[in-house]
Amino acid sequence: MSPASAASAETVFAANRAEGRLALTVAANAGTTRRSRVAEQGSLRVRFPRPAGRELEAVLVNTAGGMAGGDRFALDIAAGAGARLVVGTAAAEKVYRSNGEPTDVSVRLGVGAGATLRWLPQETILFDRARLNRRIDVDMEEGASLVLAEAVVFGRSAMGERVEQGELLDRWRLRLGGRLIFAESVRLAGAIARNLAEPAAAAGGCAIATVLLAPGGEPQVAAVRAQDFSGEVGISTWNGIGVARLVARDGAALRHDLVRVLAALDCGPLPKLWLN
Repeated sequence: MSPASAASAETVFAANRAEGRLALTVAANAGTTRRSRVAEQGSLRVRFPRPAGRELEAVLVNTAGGMAGGDRFALDIAAGAGARLVVGTAAAEKVYRSNGEPTDVSVRLGVGAGATLRWLPQETILFDRARLNRRIDVDMEEGASLVLAEAVVFGRSAMGERVEQGELLDRWRLRLGGRLIFAESVRLAGAIARNLAEPAAAAGGCAIATVLLAPGGEPQVAAVRAQDFSGEVGISTWNGIGVARLVARDGAALRHDLVRVLAALDCGPLPKLWLN
């Protein structure tokens, strides 16, 4: 391919990249949580399948039909003082192969005093040679509550897919009253299937998840440890937060275990789309 043709192909590729921005703020009023601000741009949408009640359910929709290299998405979601919000997704999000640039996802969550935010998207599925760069920043006020669950599946095992190569960079930061209380960065790059096969990594599993609970303590740890799981699940607590780690042989086993963890934590009903 000539330099001119290559430049033209890159121009076409860049012009077809998906971008989406979503800002959602909810507020409590007389025991009911209602949306006070919704701003949608590009391919991101939010829908509210149930009437307003004590807890409002928001369902995120990506009309781009998936994510690919060079796509960029930004979400800014806030629950005001005393509000209760659960956020899910209409389906598992798929991240397709990249020809170079990563898919960039930025999530900002705000939880006001006395508010509860449950961030419960369905799985993120990475295809072979996908590149995902994601950052989740959470700012909580004193007296707020948070449940944050994220699951990643490397290839659809039922269809014989494997993620031989790719990259996942996942950075989480949680602040309470402006003070950093949780920081984690996960990076899987290069030969992902080979790395996951290592006993100290996933021992051949291709599905992982993390659940962050704030506040969280020994009662929640004991409840999770009393369960039976298909894969490996570990949970610990420190600094007033609880963190559960899950690894399973495939996406179906991971979802089974993740549902059991969330039920044991007794943090509220799952979004209905999880159970379809």
